[in-house]
Amino acid sequence: MSHDRSAMNELHWLIDMVQTIEVGLVVLDKNFDIQLWNGFMENHSGVSPNSIKGSNLFEQFDYLPADWLKQKMESVFLLKNRAFISWEQRPYVFKFKNYRPITGRADFMYQNVTLLPLSSLTGQITHISLIVYDVTDVAINKLQLKAVNERLEHLSQTDGLTQLHNRRYWQICMQKEFDRHARYGDATSLVMFDIDHFKKVNDTYGHMAGDKVIQHISHILKQSLRETDCAGRYGGEEFAVVLAKTSATDALTFANRLRQKIENTALVFEGNSIKVTVSMGISDLHEQVENSGQWLSFADQALYEAKEAGRNQCMIYKAK
Repeated sequence: MSHDRSAMNELHWLIDMVQTIEVGLVVLDKNFDIQLWNGFMENHSGVSPNSIKGSNLFEQFDYLPADWLKQKMESVFLLKNRAFISWEQRPYVFKFKNYRPITGRADFMYQNVTLLPLSSLTGQITHISLIVYDVTDVAINKLQLKAVNERLEHLSQTDGLTQLHNRRYWQICMQKEFDRHARYGDATSLVMFDIDHFKKVNDTYGHMAGDKVIQHISHILKQSLRETDCAGRYGGEEFAVVLAKTSATDALTFANRLRQKIENTALVFEGNSIKVTVSMGISDLHEQVENSGQWLSFADQALYEAKEAGRNQCMIYKAK
C-alpha cells in the first residue's frame, strides 16, 4: 500500500509541477489533437485545458504557420529526433501578449520552442510534446544591443554636421570603387568640390552661418545622389563624391547640374539671404591612375584649375 501511495504521491507532484512550471507544455497525438495543455499555456492563451483537450491544435489556433509547423512535427515523428525553433528564426509560435513589466517594449512574448518525440510503453512514437519557453527578456536585450551597435556604427561613419559620410569612411568607399574598377573595368568618376570664398561667409555672417551653409549644400547634394553614389564631407568646406558606373562626361553633367542648383538656391539665415557658389574638379579612372591616392589628387588638380579659371565652374582632369 505504501509503495502505491508513494507512486501516487510522485504522480501528484509531477502533475502539480507540469501545471505550475514556468514553461508551456503541450502534448499532441499524430493528428495534432491536444492531449495535454498545462497551466502556463492556459494563463497565456486564456483557453482552459478542459475546453481544449481533444481539439485539433491548428483548428484552435488558425494563426499558426500550419504547413511549416506540421513539417517540423512530421520530421520529429519520423526521425524520432527533437527539433528546435529559435526566436531568431521565428519570434513566436503562439501569439501570446507580453505582460512582463521589464520588457514592456515588446508587444508579444518571444519564444524558443522544443519539439520532443514521446514514446509509448511499447517504444512507438505516438505523441509529440511542445515545450514553450518565454525568452522575451533575452530577445529584447539582444535586439537593443544590436540597435545600439548599428547606431554606433552609423555614428562612426558619419560626419556630425552634414550627416554625409565622414572623411575616413568616404575613403573606404572610394577604395572599394577603385578596386571594383580594377576588377571589372566599369567607368567610375570622382568629383571634388569646395565652397568659393567660404572664409568671406564666416567673416561676414559668423561661424554659425558658415555651418548652416555647409549643411545647406550637403542637403542639396544628398537630393542629387543615386543609391550607388557615395558622398562625403572631405574637409571643412570640401566635399567629395564617388559616382559609380559614370564616365567623366556624365560626371560633368551631374556636377554642372549640382553647381547650378547651389548657385540658384539661397540660404536664409537670421534674416540674411546668403548665396554661395562652388568649384568642382572631376577625374574618371583612366590608365594613368595607379592608385586611389593618385585618383584623388587628379580630381583635386582639376578643382584647383576650376578655381584658377574664375571659380563657380567644373573642370575635368586632363592627362598631362
